[in-house]
Amino acid sequence: MTQVQLAGTGMTTFGSHPDRTGRDMFADAGLAALEDAGVPAGDVDELFYGNFVGTLSEGQGHQGPLMAEALGTTVPSRRIESACASSGLAVHDAVRAIRSGESDVVVAGGMERMTNMGTAGATKGLASAADDLYEVRSGVTFPGAYALMARAYFDEYGGTHEDLAHIAVKNHDNALANDHAHLRQEITVADALDAPEIASPFTLYDACPISDGAAAIVLTTPEYAAEHDLEADVAITGAGHGGDTMALHDRQSLSKTPATRDAAVDAYDDAGIEPSDISVAEVHDCFTIAEVLALEGLGLYSHGEAIGAARRGETCRDGELPVNLSGGLKAKGHPVGATGAAQVAAIATLLDGTHPRADAVDDATVGVAQNAGGTVASATVHVLEVME
Repeated sequence: MTQVQLAGTGMTTFGSHPDRTGRDMFADAGLAALEDAGVPAGDVDELFYGNFVGTLSEGQGHQGPLMAEALGTTVPSRRIESACASSGLAVHDAVRAIRSGESDVVVAGGMERMTNMGTAGATKGLASAADDLYEVRSGVTFPGAYALMARAYFDEYGGTHEDLAHIAVKNHDNALANDHAHLRQEITVADALDAPEIASPFTLYDACPISDGAAAIVLTTPEYAAEHDLEADVAITGAGHGGDTMALHDRQSLSKTPATRDAAVDAYDDAGIEPSDISVAEVHDCFTIAEVLALEGLGLYSHGEAIGAARRGETCRDGELPVNLSGGLKAKGHPVGATGAAQVAAIATLLDGTHPRADAVDDATVGVAQNAGGTVASATVHVLEVME
C-alpha cells in the first residue's frame, strides 16, 4: 500500500472575514499549500474539499469545482460534508486516493464562512448538525448539548468547572504565538469562571468562537516526492473514521465518544502504533469538555482521568503530552469546514519544526489529530509520523 507523504500546508488567518468570499479564502489556503509543497496546480490529480454550511452562508452549492478552479485547475473534485468533521473526512478520503494508486498528488482541505450570517444565523446553521426532529425542534443548541455531556461526565466521574477553565486558559495561552489564531488573548482561570454563563456549567470561555477561514494540505506519493525533490518528511501513516447516533438520547452514555474510539482504533492499527507512542495531539475542543472526551476516546487517558489533565499541567506546553498547541478550536478558532485539515496541518508543522510552538515538542516523531462532527456523531483520527 502506497505511503502518503504530506508535502505542504496552507492556511488563512481564522477570524471574522465577512467581506471575503469562500472561494477567495480557499484560494489563499490552497495556493499557499501548493507553494509550500513546491507542486504546480497542473500536477494535482484530485481535490477533496470540506464544507458544512456554504449553501446557507453564501447560497453556493456545487462547491468542489468552484474551489478547484480557485486553485487554477479543473481536476475532479468533491465537496465533503460531515458537519465539523468535514475536512477531517476530506483528508481521510484523500489518503485513500493516494493509497489506492489512483492519484499521485491530491489537495485536501476545507473552508467555512460564517460571521456574515450573524450570531442567530450561524447558530441556526450549526444546529443543523444535530437531529432536527428530536433535538433542534426541541430547542437544543450545541452549547446546550455539550453542557449535557459535561454534566453527565461530572455525574459519572467527577470534575468541576474549574477543571474546564484550565483547558480554556491553556489553549488561549497556546494561541498567543499563532499568527493564524482568532483569539490571541491571555485569560485566567478567574476570567473563565466569572464569564457570563451560556449553558450550565459552561461560561463564555468554554466555547470556541464563530470563525471564518480555510486550510489545505498537499499529499503525494513517495515516488512523486522523490522525483520532484520535495521536502516531505512527514507522512500520514494511520487514518480512521468512526460514527455514532445523531441524537444524544439514543446513546448508551453521554460521557463517552464511541466514534472517536473506533476511529482511533482503526488509525492506530493502520499506523502500527499504540497510544503511548503519541507525543503531541490536536483534538476537537469546540467546548472545553470536548477536549476531555477526545483524549479519553483516543485512549490517551482512561475514562475519568482527562478532566484534570490541564489543571495538573500534563497537557500544557511543558507537560508530558502537549495538546492543542495551535490554540485548538477554543482559541485558534473554528471555521467548521476548515478545522480538520487545519489540525492535520498543525501536527505536520509541529513534527517538522516549522510551527511556532514546535520547540515544545522538538523531539516528537508521532502526533495525532482528532476531528469531530456534531456531538461526535462522526469522527476522524489521523496519525502523522516523521519519516527517517
